[in-house]
Amino acid sequence: MQSLAMIDNWPVPTAAAAVVRADGTVVGAHGATAHRFPLASVTKPLAAYAALVAYEEGAVELDEAAGPEGATVRHLLAHTSGLAFDEHRTTAAPGTRRLYSNAGFEVLGDHIAKAADIPFPEYVRQAVLEPLGMTSTTVDGSPAKDGVSTVDDLVRFAAEVQAPRLLDPRTVLDAQTVQYPGLKGVLPGYGHQNPNDWGLGFEIRDHKSPHWTGSSSSPSAFGHFGQSGTFLWVDPVAGAACVALTDRAFGPWAVEVWPAFTDAVLAELRSGR
Repeated sequence: MQSLAMIDNWPVPTAAAAVVRADGTVVGAHGATAHRFPLASVTKPLAAYAALVAYEEGAVELDEAAGPEGATVRHLLAHTSGLAFDEHRTTAAPGTRRLYSNAGFEVLGDHIAKAADIPFPEYVRQAVLEPLGMTSTTVDGSPAKDGVSTVDDLVRFAAEVQAPRLLDPRTVLDAQTVQYPGLKGVLPGYGHQNPNDWGLGFEIRDHKSPHWTGSSSSPSAFGHFGQSGTFLWVDPVAGAACVALTDRAFGPWAVEVWPAFTDAVLAELRSGR
């Protein structure tokens, strides 16, 4: 795909990108796809997928109590537990505001580790990484932000999300469906959004503006970006997913180049080139 070569013009030391369809076909790849990059918050979808495996295995229930009083596993996954961004303190009642929370994912990891009687990084490895052949990926430390992976590995995950083998497709559909609709909140790096829609571990594009995906991305597109200059989106209308990893922290450069890149990728997919 010619559009992927746009990453060569990004103001970053190292970058890699790829597009993959649901059947695992890599439509195009460019750059250092085997290079291990810190994922920052792109760790969260991996952690969320492991949480959903724990749900299907019966270790936890989505609506069981977890975290602050009145909160559940579902609240933690959907950033509505009321926990603050990076502090283990409650700033709102569960289900009332969309408060993006690293602390919430750390509480989630601890909850699943206790329920499954296994450290959460090991649970992620056994539940998600190993079955998908993601041998260059680790989720050590915080399940909110400490993952490290490659484009080659993440295309395997992006294919799985589009055509699930590890989970019931209905569970994954729930994960990409708005939880607690209508909640306002701040999308980190992009300001207040009303509504600020999220699924279970995945941010949903909807009609947010500004946004890190493209103007031609479908409202049903979902995924995540990270402060380490990384993103993964899945666009069901396009029938494809895109991964882009860099080693420069998110900032104005990303706000400028990411949407145009996504629009170029989607245009090329539509043209069939």
